[in-house]
Amino acid sequence: MDQTRFLEACRWALSENASRQGIGTLGEKTLHSAVKYYFQPDPAKREVKSGPYWADAVWEEGIVEIQTCSFERLRPKLQYYLPQGPVTVVYPVPAKKSLIWITEEGETTPPRKSPAKPMAGQVLWELYKLRELLPHPNLRLCVLLLEVEEYRLLDGWSKDKKRGSTRFDRMPVSLLEEVWIRSAAEYRKLLPENLPVPFTSREFGKAVGLSPKKATLAANVLRTVGVIQQQGKRGNAFLYSVAPESVSQ
Repeated sequence: MDQTRFLEACRWALSENASRQGIGTLGEKTLHSAVKYYFQPDPAKREVKSGPYWADAVWEEGIVEIQTCSFERLRPKLQYYLPQGPVTVVYPVPAKKSLIWITEEGETTPPRKSPAKPMAGQVLWELYKLRELLPHPNLRLCVLLLEVEEYRLLDGWSKDKKRGSTRFDRMPVSLLEEVWIRSAAEYRKLLPENLPVPFTSREFGKAVGLSPKKATLAANVLRTVGVIQQQGKRGNAFLYSVAPESVSQ
């Protein structure tokens, strides 16, 4: 973790120089751009052609792909990349967030801190579409816990225009933590400390900041990599416990 380099990446992503290099015209948001710079400051090693695909960046540990959502889009890339060498998938999580609303007149409201405190385990439901690739020895996962300012348009369907509103951009402010997963056993790092024993997927979701539906997918991923195991039922809900370390190694 290098806070100085991350802040430099944030400044770069917001600079006029970044705009001249095409950010925005390629549909790339500020958060994605800053994280890409953080992993690879050299512009010659960003947006690199590799076979039929363009990699976000290459560095000393292989290919870097930054994904903020819709992990299924990564599937064909990973199926091509992984047999050839290491791939690091980076997932930014807004662990601390301030909301700023943009009015129809283009004015912004004062920042308001969000009460939500998502954890690194939020990445698990996104990984559901890639679950069969997770045990691959060339796959690494890096979850970045960030402080961000999120700008949203007041264009929603509710009376205050906030529900259903459009997220305009997310501006990274600081890097709080890096969580690295380099093997199936290391997915244990994504388990929150306050889980009951045993626990349901709903209880897991509440602990990490996921809806019940997403928490069910997250639990499936944890079972796939051998970190948790099913242990009976409570009513209609499956119960889980953390598997012995030898099982997930």
